[in-house]
Amino acid sequence: MPNSGSISLSLSRPLEMFETDYRRSKRARTAISRSNLSRPLKLAISDGIVGSTTRILDYGCGRGDDVRLLLTMGYQAIGWDPVHRPRNEVSPSSVVNLGYVVNVIEDADERIEVLRKAWELAREVLIVSARLTIDGRALRATRTFADGCLTVRGTFQKFFEQQELRNWIDRILEVNAVPAAPGVFYVFRDEQVRSNFVATQHRSRSAKPRKLTISAELYDAHRRLLEPLVRFVNYRGRLPFKDEIPKGSEVASVFGSLSRAFRVVRTVTEDERWDRIAQERSQDLLVYLALDQFEGRTPFGRLPLTLQRDVRAFFGTYKRACAQADALLFSLGMPGVLEAACRKSPVGKLTPTALYVHRSALSDVSPLLRLYEGCAWQFLGRVDGANIVKLHLEEPMVSYLSYPEFERDPHPALAFALTVHLQTFRVRSRDYRSSRNRPILHRKELFVAPDHRAQRKFARLTRIEESKGLYEDTRRIGFEDGWNETLARKGLYLRGHRLLVARGPKAKR
Repeated sequence: MPNSGSISLSLSRPLEMFETDYRRSKRARTAISRSNLSRPLKLAISDGIVGSTTRILDYGCGRGDDVRLLLTMGYQAIGWDPVHRPRNEVSPSSVVNLGYVVNVIEDADERIEVLRKAWELAREVLIVSARLTIDGRALRATRTFADGCLTVRGTFQKFFEQQELRNWIDRILEVNAVPAAPGVFYVFRDEQVRSNFVATQHRSRSAKPRKLTISAELYDAHRRLLEPLVRFVNYRGRLPFKDEIPKGSEVASVFGSLSRAFRVVRTVTEDERWDRIAQERSQDLLVYLALDQFEGRTPFGRLPLTLQRDVRAFFGTYKRACAQADALLFSLGMPGVLEAACRKSPVGKLTPTALYVHRSALSDVSPLLRLYEGCAWQFLGRVDGANIVKLHLEEPMVSYLSYPEFERDPHPALAFALTVHLQTFRVRSRDYRSSRNRPILHRKELFVAPDHRAQRKFARLTRIEESKGLYEDTRRIGFEDGWNETLARKGLYLRGHRLLVARGPKAKR
């Protein structure tokens, strides 16, 4: 949802010129009141861009609701707006939010100047968001105006394509913006911070090795000293340098070296799991390096030091790591390779045309399939509310599907779908929330990893439904009406994840 969207040219322009601009397109009307934090700032908090000590400037804050909400939550925030907050302080801040502002500026040159001014004020990260073409389909426009349109309220709106918005930011600021979500981009001041952020977005999850015994006297005597070492290896898959963990020199002194210290850890944990973690982390790095090729691969010396050390630990040289990453990327376009990877996938529901995977299980698919989804992430960022990823086989497309009741409803209905074509970069969306007969899911256990907390419950219901002959007509049961009619015909209904026998006309799903 748009944030404030009322801003004008730089602070040096006379107030009369500001007022003229607003009379022209009634920009002030685009400022809305809100009771919840805007989407770009929610994303920035969840992604770790904004922390408790981060100073945030909401540049074009409208009525200031985001600032008020941030302050209530304990964050350091200030806001400026030429109409609603013209006298507020505008000074450089760690994070600057330019939230749904550029899309309400009808003058293309002014739009550029506002973007540059916001970037000038951002010491660490600039968040840029704008409305996309897919958002504008439901908007009633009266006529075209400049490079956008006028709404029935007389306000101007410029709707961007995702790639158009990214290219515009990159060209004007001479940067490589990172997609946070459709219509939302992060622009990092420090290239190493950017590289670290992107790398963490493609990190798989690993189960921490379980302790087999707690009887090892040496481990027990130094448990607290060893904990940072355990956390580091679990996260990065390699031994740290002394400067990478708290009291690294002390650990090395007590045990003789960090390597010897970790041998003690391995004696009291499941040894083979550490090898698996190392393999998974090396695959994470390959996926990151393959995706980094799209932006023009970062030279080794400009990578963050931790990533440089990862490369040397897992691959020996950057050249060797990049060669393997390029081979992985190249294999995506080879006939039959993608389909074979989908068929071998340990998780996901495979159909003749696609593999469907719950977002929580994405890290359990092969590096090739993670790279395939990563290509879409590289373009779109995170899609809010999407919890099922559809990896298409017939065309290079990835769809993000939203099933809000996936955990609670035994056969959840589709709310919306967002699809990106990886060759044309065309984004298509479809909203099913008002549809009378929505698509629904079956066999939910296939979408999730075996360690998902409800996987057994899902699988049990599937076995029972199969035994009752409910899956005989797969085309018909894929939609709400057909499924409900099938249940009624069999004299059955569902209560949660339990299948019950109907005993009266009022029994229902």
